[in-house]
Amino acid sequence: MARTPRLPAHHAVAAAAIAALHLGASAQSADGTDAEAGKLQTINITAERRLENIQEVPNSVSVLQGETLEVLNTSGQDIRMLSARVPSLNIESSFGRAFPRFYIRGYGNTDFRLNASQPVSLVYDDVVQENAILKGFPAFDLERIEVLRGPQGSLFGRNTPAGVVKFDSVAPTQRFEGYGSLSYGTYNTVNLEGALNVPTSDTSALRVSALNQTRSDWVENANPDGPTQDLEGYRDSALRLQWKTQPTKDFGALFNLHARDFDGSARLFRANIIKAGSNDLVDGFDPDKIFIDGVNRSELQNYGGSARLRWDLGPVALYSVTGYETVKTYSRGDIDGGTPTGPGVIFFPSETADGIPTHEQWTQEFRVESTGKAPLGWQAGVFLFHENFDFESFGYDSLAAGNPQSSYERSRQKNDAWAVFGATTWQATPALSLRAGLRYTRDKKDFDILEYSGGLDTLDSISATTHDNKINWDLSATYALSKDVNLYARAATGFRASSVQGAGAFNGQSIAKPETNTSFEAGVKADLFERRARVAFNVFRYTVKDQQLTAVGGAANSNILLNADKATGQGFELDLQAYLSENLLATLGMGYNLTKIQDKDLAVSVCAQCTVTDPLNADGKALIDGNPLPQAPKRTVNFTLKYTQPLAAGDVYVLTDWAYRSEVNFFLYDSTEFTGKSLLEGGLRIGYVWGNGKYDAAAFVRNLTDQVRVVGGIDFNNLTGFINDPRTYGVQFKASF
Repeated sequence: MARTPRLPAHHAVAAAAIAALHLGASAQSADGTDAEAGKLQTINITAERRLENIQEVPNSVSVLQGETLEVLNTSGQDIRMLSARVPSLNIESSFGRAFPRFYIRGYGNTDFRLNASQPVSLVYDDVVQENAILKGFPAFDLERIEVLRGPQGSLFGRNTPAGVVKFDSVAPTQRFEGYGSLSYGTYNTVNLEGALNVPTSDTSALRVSALNQTRSDWVENANPDGPTQDLEGYRDSALRLQWKTQPTKDFGALFNLHARDFDGSARLFRANIIKAGSNDLVDGFDPDKIFIDGVNRSELQNYGGSARLRWDLGPVALYSVTGYETVKTYSRGDIDGGTPTGPGVIFFPSETADGIPTHEQWTQEFRVESTGKAPLGWQAGVFLFHENFDFESFGYDSLAAGNPQSSYERSRQKNDAWAVFGATTWQATPALSLRAGLRYTRDKKDFDILEYSGGLDTLDSISATTHDNKINWDLSATYALSKDVNLYARAATGFRASSVQGAGAFNGQSIAKPETNTSFEAGVKADLFERRARVAFNVFRYTVKDQQLTAVGGAANSNILLNADKATGQGFELDLQAYLSENLLATLGMGYNLTKIQDKDLAVSVCAQCTVTDPLNADGKALIDGNPLPQAPKRTVNFTLKYTQPLAAGDVYVLTDWAYRSEVNFFLYDSTEFTGKSLLEGGLRIGYVWGNGKYDAAAFVRNLTDQVRVVGGIDFNNLTGFINDPRTYGVQFKASF
């Protein structure tokens, strides 16, 4: 399939790009009531586990909801669409539409193993999604997405030292209503989304939400002998069923069943696409073509459910949240990204697959909180977590006929944890509010290699057990300068439990001990000009002791867990929304994150072909002291501008949105070739709304400037990389009732 023609380097495009470097986007959202023309609506969030005005929460929080999510979802993008859409958030993946890796304030984890943990937790409808494959569940029919920066160890627990990304679905209501949305775009991309809300009695209601995203293959394998010829198509389907009941005024329940089924391409690794001695793409690079001799496929199925119960006991309310998740996945790809005959040098073929054949996760939380409006409020609870799953690694011989399997390893990881926690809020004076939280966690992990074959008989260890105990705390204060301006300060801690890397063909077993993060931040939140503008600004600094790092690749193709003595980060974030006129709304978000690894003796293996700029030790390994954390952009900027022109029968609108992140290191060491260039992606949407907002027809473009960037790499073999999504354009129609 021929690729969409590029936009010319026009002055208008350049002007838009320059503007996006100075402006950015954050929340534009509502509490469900009609807004006054030209005024911002109140944003209520649950960052502190209870519904509050975002301006009163002493924490750096950004929110995405409403039209912003719809615009991003229309073109068939996956969860990575959220990257850089709020300050200091980056998301990337070497698995394609599965296994997203989240980074907040530059703090994340590049580990691609299926039992890898992340310091950013994803919580979907009050249930933690621990395994990284679970984190890719599509975002649709959502009330809001909250990005909670910094440690969230007191209220949300372990594996949250960098923060939490929190998804809240639209809950059933007592109204018969719904919507349907259909878009069609480049590469036969179809995005079909809808929801139906039906009252089932005077005290209960049912809501069914569905999403189906499809795209045709648009990348051609130029190797006529390759077993997979056409790539990058997908079908990604998801369903959510919710039933809400309030049989008495003292008891309510919300039940949730959900499922996802994905079938498509694994990540496309492209050999020798980076020009040696630079981080430019090679001359003549064609995103529509690849040259591989391996099989490429990816599939996953995810099922889950939850029961959220609430009892009103007068002075207190009791909550119970029970969650279950299971996922099955398999992904296979040509990791070297080429063939022994080229293009470019391929030192040895590498075709591998990873899968999860069995998995289960159970969570249970009981929480009690005070009710009423007393000066002293509190909440306390207990949390239980159980996860047990097998994961597999396969090796294939792509030089032999039929690509036969050449190696196999099956491992099992069991993780049990429990915690007790509590938090208090004290309205010390009409202007001063104080908060404190405390959590004690015990975490146990058992790891075993169950089967192995194909040259793995020298494994030096096949099992490991870790035990972690940790107390986390947070303290914060909010001072109201006026009814519209709040100052806040916060100190908090969080930790990530120990991680285990099983021995394999290229390395022995490695274990990383727990990491702990201590963070300080202070900021201001204000509604301005009678709610025509809203601003939130903060500064922060954090220190991670025993930072868990993953040394991926290198010429030896190893995958080893390490602990750095510490890592630091500091910077600021800005969220701004403003009506420039009654019909013109602008939003801006900026994040600055300066991260640094601090360990004078820590050294890692380096690439086979690239230009390393770090000093090397006697063993030829790079000394990484002073390097930034990988996939940690210094700057993220996002910007939206929407103009609405009322007409007699409806409204015409024009909306543009832009997201920028500065350059990043793909690996722990510094190198010329594996430093990803800055990435700027923008969109444009022109539409017409009529029927009192019930109908919306629009045309859209995503990745407006058609910028092509290497966004990740494979360094053990050659200058292999993978790229961002191409430009797409299309049309959408949405009807609500």
